[in-house]
Amino acid sequence: MKLIIQIPCYNEEETLELAYNDLPRHIDGIDEIEYLIINDGSKDGTVRRARELGFHHIVSFKQNKGLAKGFMAGIDACLHLGADIIVNTDADNQYCGEDIEKLVRPILERKADIVIGERPIDQTEHFSWKKKKFQHLGSWVVRVASGTDIPDAPSGFRAYSREAALRLNVVNEYTYTLETIIQAGNNKTAMTSVPIRTNPETRPSRLFSSMWRYMKRSSTVITRSFVMYKPLKFFMTIGMVLMLAGAALGIRFLILMGMGEGAGHIQSLILTAIFIMMGFQTLTIGLLGDTIAANRKLLEDVQYRVRKMECRTCEPADLLKDGELPADDAEKEKTPGDDKNEKV
Repeated sequence: MKLIIQIPCYNEEETLELAYNDLPRHIDGIDEIEYLIINDGSKDGTVRRARELGFHHIVSFKQNKGLAKGFMAGIDACLHLGADIIVNTDADNQYCGEDIEKLVRPILERKADIVIGERPIDQTEHFSWKKKKFQHLGSWVVRVASGTDIPDAPSGFRAYSREAALRLNVVNEYTYTLETIIQAGNNKTAMTSVPIRTNPETRPSRLFSSMWRYMKRSSTVITRSFVMYKPLKFFMTIGMVLMLAGAALGIRFLILMGMGEGAGHIQSLILTAIFIMMGFQTLTIGLLGDTIAANRKLLEDVQYRVRKMECRTCEPADLLKDGELPADDAEKEKTPGDDKNEKV
C-alpha cells in the first residue's frame, strides 16, 4: 500500500520545513510513504528548499495557475506514480501532520473513499468571528447542494483512495474543496470526515485576502457545481416559481374581470403572459441542461477509464509534459547524494 502526501506550494520557502518535519514517516497498514510538492510558479526558493529537505517528487508550473490547477496536477502525478492513497495538506503547516493517520484509516478499513478533516473552527483562535460564521454557512450550503453531511467543506486536509482520485474533476480555477464534495456527493462516492487538530497560524490565508471576495467566488463555485450536476432541479425550481407567479396574476385578473373591473387591470394580463413564457423557457433550459448533464456523466466515465489505462502503462518519464512537469527545469534532477529522490 503506497501513500503519497501532496502539498500545493506558492512561495512557501519559509514555511515548507515546518510542514515537512510534521509529516508522518510510518503509518500502520502503509508500506511506503512519499512526499510531493506542486510548485505553482513560486518566485522564491521553494523548489530549492524542497530539494534540500528531501521531497521525493516535485511537480512544477512555470507560472502561477491557482490552487485548483495545482491540486489536479498533483493528483494526476500521484496516480501515475502508483499511489493507492493520496493525502492533500497545506504548506503553511495549518494542519497537524500526525492526523494524517486519522485521515487514511477509514480508507484502509474500506469504509470510505474520501476522508475530509474537520477542523475545530469555533476553537481556532486566529479565525475571526465573521470567518467562523461564514465557514459554517458555506459548509451548510455545500451539504445541501451535495446531499452529504460533511461539516467542514472548505478544509483542504483530505485523503482520497485511488478509485476516488481517478474520478476527480475540477473545472473552476479558484479552489477544489467545494466542487469536489458536490461532485462526490452527486456521484454517490463513499465520503466521511474525521476530527483533526490545527496548528497556530504561520501566515495569513491567501484565499481570504478579502472575506467578501471569498464569499462571492465560493458562492459562484457552489452554484456552478450544483447547476452542472442537477440542472433540471435548479431550473425547474425557478421555472415553477415564475409560472406560479404568472398563474396567480392570471387568476387575479379573472376574478377582477368577473367583478366587472377587468378593463383597468390589463397590466396583470400582460404580466401573466410574460411570467408564464419565462417559466416555460426556464423549464426548457432545464431539460436541455439535464440532457447535457447525462452526456457529461458518459464523458466522465470515459475519462475515468482512460485515466485508469494511462496509469497502468505510463512510466514516470512520460509525465514530463509542458505545462505539467517541465522537462527542461532543474526539478527533474535527482537530489545530490539521494538516489531515492525522484523528480517527476
